[in-house]
Amino acid sequence: MAELLTKYMGLELKNPVVVAASALSSKVDNIVRAEEAGAGALVIRSLFEEQIRHEIGQLDEALSQGAESYAEALSYFPSISHGEAKEHLFWVERSRSATQMPLIGSLNAVSQGNWVKYAKQLADTGVDGLELNYYSVEADMQRSGADVEKAMLDIVASVRQEVSLPIAVKISPFYTSVGHIIKQLEDIGVNGVVMFNRFLQPEIDPEREEVLHEMTYSTSAEMRVPLRWVGLLYGRTKLDMASNTGIMEARDVVKCLLAGACVAQVASTLFQNGIGHVASLVRGVEEWMVAHNYGNISEFRGKLSQAKFEGDPVMYERAQYLDFLMSRQRWVKS
Repeated sequence: MAELLTKYMGLELKNPVVVAASALSSKVDNIVRAEEAGAGALVIRSLFEEQIRHEIGQLDEALSQGAESYAEALSYFPSISHGEAKEHLFWVERSRSATQMPLIGSLNAVSQGNWVKYAKQLADTGVDGLELNYYSVEADMQRSGADVEKAMLDIVASVRQEVSLPIAVKISPFYTSVGHIIKQLEDIGVNGVVMFNRFLQPEIDPEREEVLHEMTYSTSAEMRVPLRWVGLLYGRTKLDMASNTGIMEARDVVKCLLAGACVAQVASTLFQNGIGHVASLVRGVEEWMVAHNYGNISEFRGKLSQAKFEGDPVMYERAQYLDFLMSRQRWVKS
């Protein structure tokens, strides 16, 4: 038997399969089923600032800011009801009382005051940690990238100052320097980072001349970006890293661990295969470990990271690009 214990955000998890924040956790029954299937932990569906603003009488302002740009928020509108933020907190408390596995509360906000206020209230529900999901479409051409980063870091710092629970930050892959952002988050004192947030992108129907908002599941090919960054940063940051997006099968979870992730967050595969698929993922990781003679995760975590790469470390960053170019040259007929 292989030992699947791992640590994430300083929390002890029985295995590295974590259910990501999604509509799956909208029902307590689903959270219980995830625990029964063997999930190491679960991130509860986000509390969105749009809910908070509605509660304080600002629904019109919230709706005007394109709330549906968040994949998790899509199903909230237009059926949002008064007091939903308070109901969310009550529901999180119910989820906590119904389960024993680590639960991580999630907050998706923009205003600094709302982040701090509701982060504290989420912490009081009994969750084991918080995931701060920061995302804002920056279309203001007068606002610099440095200003955008500072706003995010200020919010995280304000929450860290007020909340003692372990904190992870779910970040975008679109920062100019992902590594620098993670270093600054480390300096603030957060405990983990989730790579990366996956956002809904608009589609256009040319026949009807309409902008469409469609929910699409991730695919295994999408995990290459987080996989690369986890591999690049393993051994260079003290933050526990969670790989997110495109993790469909047990072999994908193994890839994340080989790159250096502490956990793999899954959602799309559970929508497609059912919550019980968690058990298949956990079993598949254990079977792989036994087949490769690993007794525990620490024996191979980060084995294929840049830190463990045998050869020029720069090649780890550019190898795929160079291989692709060389392959293309071989395909071209003379």
